Amino acid sequence: MKKAISILMTLSVLTLALSSCDWAKDKTKKAVNKTGEIVGKTGSEFGEGIYKGVKKTFDNDVKISDQLKEKGLELGEVLINSSNSTTDNILTAYFIFNDNFDQEITIKIFDENGKEYGRLTEKLKGEKGNAKHFDFTFDKHVNIGKKGSITIE
Repeated sequence: MKKAISILMTLSVLTLALSSCDWAKDKTKKAVNKTGEIVGKTGSEFGEGIYKGVKKTFDNDVKISDQLKEKGLELGEVLINSSNSTTDNILTAYFIFNDNFDQEITIKIFDENGKEYGRLTEKLKGEKGNAKHFDFTFDKHVNIGKKGSITIE
């Protein structure tokens, strides 16, 4: 009789332990999922805040010459990108063509003290009514990612 009660108690304890393990696993899984969701949202908001801060910090004053404007060239968004081997050496500019345009342009990059440290001349071509992005890749010594100014002439 003692043996039967002992076996019954052992089975009861094992059953209780196994069922509580499943309960604990389920609760742990739900807690981990909820924590992951919170971290994901926070990380996303944090990343967005960093992006906005970096974008604001690296704003350059970008100007297009009056001569180019008179020829129907309008400048939209300007972005700074990196190549595979160099950081911040690609200037991506969105040009709007208000007239047919087919000529060379020169892009000059100046630091915050007005000293030129990058120059590139390339042919730009577009038809009236069109607009598109153009990538201008400077050599590996040019790092556009700091405050300063950019002129397009």
